[in-house]
Amino acid sequence: MRGNRSRSLRMAVGIASAGRAAVLRDTVDYLTSLPDQAERLIVCVPTIDDAAGLADRQDVEVIVGSRGLTAQRNSIIGAAAADTDVLIFLDDDFIPAATFLPRMAAVFAARPDVVIATGEVLADGILDGGLGMPEALRAIETAGEAAERVTDVYNAYGCNMAVRLSLVLEHALTFDERLPLYGWLEDVDFSRSIARYGRSVRVEGARGVHLGVRSGRQPGRRLGYSQVANPVYLIRKGTMSKGRALAQIGRNILANMSGVLFKDRLIDRWGRLAGNVLALSDLLVGRASPSRILEFGHPSPREMPSPSIATKRR
Repeated sequence: MRGNRSRSLRMAVGIASAGRAAVLRDTVDYLTSLPDQAERLIVCVPTIDDAAGLADRQDVEVIVGSRGLTAQRNSIIGAAAADTDVLIFLDDDFIPAATFLPRMAAVFAARPDVVIATGEVLADGILDGGLGMPEALRAIETAGEAAERVTDVYNAYGCNMAVRLSLVLEHALTFDERLPLYGWLEDVDFSRSIARYGRSVRVEGARGVHLGVRSGRQPGRRLGYSQVANPVYLIRKGTMSKGRALAQIGRNILANMSGVLFKDRLIDRWGRLAGNVLALSDLLVGRASPSRILEFGHPSPREMPSPSIATKRR
């Protein structure tokens, strides 16, 4: 990609994707049209067909890695390691404003203590069935510019997450591949791991829109199981506080119960609630594990690896 040579830090954008070649291609087309770009744009997919239309392009690097968000992001880290200072992970349907990257670059350059940062999500299509690219661009244009404000946060959100790569490499940090497929709460786990070495921040003014494209999302039962099993796993690992994890579990179960009661048509609440109940019963007998979702049938090639930021909040 065409980088801004006046920057003091070398930037790369990394996108993990699966089963959504058209969505990925639209996002890459948008990113490569921006006036201020990263030095590298790295896309990791489980099969080359998942990057249809991109493999022969000179403005994007396509690599093939093991399926699953955490494994694919680790592959991106490996690919970027040699010549990148700041690596920005984006979901394949996250559309950053034109100033998103320079805002992030400025924060990392001016604040050496910042090790991980997340931007400001203006709109999330997962809440109402998904947004199109024109709607995202209108939301960005309507919001306009905002003053940069940096505040400390418990964790960065995986849909847009920038890391200081030298610290990742120095401390051999990786995304936990024991969180399979969409890697529920991988952003919390990774954020708390790297936050031992510096600040985890939110950059207001570094803006973008999450389209919330619904094609290829995981079956509700798998996600419901992860909503319980993964926070418990992170408590045991020490990367999520017990109070925060239990509150997250409670919110998810209540949201799924409410969705069943009020017949939520956007989300498979019955499936999620069934997964919640199964995970709770597994906890009682001591066999709850994030990897148990791999036993719930074979994941479809068209299932994307990561649920949206809004799904994680609910």
